[in-house]
Amino acid sequence: MTIEDQLAALAADAPAAVAPQVMLETGLADGYIRRDGPAGPMFVSFNERGVSSIVLGEDVRDFEYRFEPQFGRPVFPVTAPPPRLARALDKSLRTNRLGTLQIDWGAMSEFQQAVLRKTAEILPGEVRPYSWVAKEIGNPKAVRAVGTALARNPVPIVVPCHRVVRNDGHLGNYYYGTEVKRAVLASEGTNIETLDDMAARGIRLTGSDTTHIFCHPTCRDARRTTSRHQVEFRTEEEARQAGFRPCLHCRPAVA
Repeated sequence: MTIEDQLAALAADAPAAVAPQVMLETGLADGYIRRDGPAGPMFVSFNERGVSSIVLGEDVRDFEYRFEPQFGRPVFPVTAPPPRLARALDKSLRTNRLGTLQIDWGAMSEFQQAVLRKTAEILPGEVRPYSWVAKEIGNPKAVRAVGTALARNPVPIVVPCHRVVRNDGHLGNYYYGTEVKRAVLASEGTNIETLDDMAARGIRLTGSDTTHIFCHPTCRDARRTTSRHQVEFRTEEEARQAGFRPCLHCRPAVA
């Protein structure tokens, strides 16, 4: 018997768990865990670069089935993510802010990265229109493209695309449905009823008659203004003509 035959005789299939583990360690696959979020159960996938996707729902087979065509690699369940990522994820979900949580931006275009990074700056309890995001990234005419980039956000919740609303003030669409968007915003302290009322009346900005500063209605500065001193505006031009100047914190922009 040759040495090759002897080696062949010793050959055996590797344990089923070995291949996924090797793929995870070599970056050929992502790992994932299940977590509870503000909209219920969700899957969080990650790799050495950071969180690669967040999918709301409970259907693990559907999650795994859809992951590989989208990202070009398989995904496997793991017991826990690396400690640093786990701590950052816990804090992000607890504070409703991206914070130090690393995101794998690799599968995104530069434009989408810019949109999502800017969106991550919107504080919990606040919303901004699509036109604000477009203006902030230096491309004020790209409002429709901003909407497309947000609709394809692979990491919702931690990058809060739910905090971006239509330019007319209405909440607008959401990948997981408007009711989920409303629920997540409400869980963060956003006054949905007030937003609905203002949108219905065409009010897109509010100001203070003591400071003569105008803001987006959910800006932290605007929320400190009492109803007695609040002034409502339909447009930025209307606010400026009334002698008001824009807030330096929320940098109001409406199309």
